[in-house]
Amino acid sequence: MTTHSTTTPGDTASPQQGTTTNSDKPRVIIIGAGIAGLTLGGLLHKAGVHFDIFEKAPVARTVGSALFLGPDLYGYMKQAGIYEDFVARSKPCNSIENFGEDRKQEFVVDFTPYSEMGGCEGRIIGRTQLYEILLNAIPSERCHMGMKVVSMTQEKDKPATVTFADGSVHTADIIVGADGAYSTVRQTLYEDLKAQNKLPASDAVDLPFSVVCVAGYTSPVDSEKFPMLKDEQSRFWNVLSRDKPYSWMTITTPNNVMCWSVMHYLRKGTTSTTDKNLRRLGWGEEAAEAMANDFRDFPIPGGNGTLTVADLIDATPKNQMTKVMLEEKIFDTWHHGRAVLMGDACHKVHPAGGQGALLGFHDAIALANWINVLPATPTVEELETIFREYRRERHSYALAAFDHARNMSNLSDKDLKAAISRFVIKHIPNWLWRMSLAKISANRPQVSFLPLVKDIGTVKSAHQPSLHKTQKILREKEAAKVKAAAPVV
Repeated sequence: MTTHSTTTPGDTASPQQGTTTNSDKPRVIIIGAGIAGLTLGGLLHKAGVHFDIFEKAPVARTVGSALFLGPDLYGYMKQAGIYEDFVARSKPCNSIENFGEDRKQEFVVDFTPYSEMGGCEGRIIGRTQLYEILLNAIPSERCHMGMKVVSMTQEKDKPATVTFADGSVHTADIIVGADGAYSTVRQTLYEDLKAQNKLPASDAVDLPFSVVCVAGYTSPVDSEKFPMLKDEQSRFWNVLSRDKPYSWMTITTPNNVMCWSVMHYLRKGTTSTTDKNLRRLGWGEEAAEAMANDFRDFPIPGGNGTLTVADLIDATPKNQMTKVMLEEKIFDTWHHGRAVLMGDACHKVHPAGGQGALLGFHDAIALANWINVLPATPTVEELETIFREYRRERHSYALAAFDHARNMSNLSDKDLKAAISRFVIKHIPNWLWRMSLAKISANRPQVSFLPLVKDIGTVKSAHQPSLHKTQKILREKEAAKVKAAAPVV
């Protein structure tokens, strides 16, 4: 068995980044190389914090459809130096167009004012393109693939220890669980807390889900067959069925790639434990291909009026299509001892709200701000203090995103509530819609240890505790250094 520390004497970042790891910073292990984990890793790299990311998948890749990223991430992207790459790989998007199965448009959800309020145009990017941007911002030696967690142990006055399936053991001051809805880090924490009778009853309940989704993205396709690809704006089209337990969407992205997804609505309260059939059918590429046979003939708008989902499926390589379940749950417990959760590991919301990935980004920004001000060897008490600050800031936003996603999912559901929701969104007064957009656009976090980006949104940005509190700590540290260096008179 090999034991490793996440600190290596003289370790430096890749030369092009020009960032050197500082010995006066804590050591961090991030479990999970998804969007949230890579975002945190990129920020810790900028801060000079030594980190390692461990991912159980053997190859660095992501699957799924596309994401809408708005002005709430403009400041972070500019600070992190990835904004120009993001723009080059994405398309602007200002609306979601909703159609019936007859391919006729029924109503449009227009969020054009969102750009003005936040000071930056919202854009659509394929998940794979975004993943590559985030991965490229991290030195390759800091990301370790094919590393499955076997166990994790904590002792109060010692670093935390993580053991992997290959027999290696790694230690760090902080363990971050960014390993998704079925997080191994969370399960380990909860087992410890349950043994101590400290786990809330709500956190012991299985993750419920009401939707199974097949998502994918095509290889480059013929823009004559899919003329909507020629539009400079991304066309985000959602088809709402009246008599099928399905909805499906298509999204145009650069380089003539179509992203798509089909959602199958299940009975309420389904879990991976209660529905043995779903567990038997499985997830991933093989399961996606099998399920795709159920909806090949579903109509999609555009083209010559005869396009169906089959045209997208046939243009999608097998390894670019997956089947996933869309869980919905906000956990109460986000940290314990030296371990802390982020992203889907502590909050999973319905994708209809378009905020799942955004929550992970915002978690990473807040957590990086706090980790950066910690001493080199933080005590458990110091860690739990900043973890409480982190959860206090992010938990309320996660709850709001959960409620928003639930409301938006009603547009595609099949009951009376869905019909009412569609009626409301079609007839909502402009002033009320703008008020809703203003509330969403106000959350525009930035990183305290990098030069701030000028905020040009017409809606004032919301107070960000992790920014302002850690800025104060950094100023105090700098003042102390200056005082210590001053000659004694």
